[in-house]
Amino acid sequence: MLSTGLPQGAVPKLERPGPLRDRVYEALLELITTRALQPGQHLVESELAGHLGVSRQPVREALQRLNTEGWVDLRPAQGAFVHEPTEEEADQLLTVRTLLEGEAARLAAVNADSAGIAALDELCAQGRLAVAKDDVDAAVVLNARFHAKIMELAGNAVLAELAAQVDRRVRWYYTPVARRRGHKSWAEHAELITAIVAGDQQEAARLMREHTEHTRKSYHERAKS
Repeated sequence: MLSTGLPQGAVPKLERPGPLRDRVYEALLELITTRALQPGQHLVESELAGHLGVSRQPVREALQRLNTEGWVDLRPAQGAFVHEPTEEEADQLLTVRTLLEGEAARLAAVNADSAGIAALDELCAQGRLAVAKDDVDAAVVLNARFHAKIMELAGNAVLAELAAQVDRRVRWYYTPVARRRGHKSWAEHAELITAIVAGDQQEAARLMREHTEHTRKSYHERAKS
């Protein structure tokens, strides 16, 4: 194992199409959002390059881009480190998420069709199974897919674009509380589906706001436990 501390099999395979620097950026961002690379962890260019099977140059370029976007901190004479989000940063991001997703749920109650409802039901079933198996990684991915499906069913392209800008950071904050939220999170998803099926816009919006607020509170409580 490298001193970067990456778990066995954690590094995603680099897809061939596209500039190498972009593929390295996507790979490193995925490792950060899934917390295979932990907040505060030292990122050594040579080790990351060896792990990804590339030269140091695209890694350096990717780290500079990640620094610009706030995922990585470049410290003079020390190197690169995964950014450690403050409680205020998390609170602001998750508050914005509540606003966006509450409106998405309201619109989904208006626009969702039978195929969309079936997709939500299937994601909910898979999510509950992942929790039962204590497969946190799968639960996090399925949670993101569930919320993305709600956003898709809302049918508002501008809302979807705004949500996409915060999606990866939401995953980043959700990962450390996924086990804590567990079955409760998916029970809330099921209640939300019921409201969407009924076409109850206000109830769907209320349930989504409560659901995302529970995640925000769980994130802050994790540091106290």
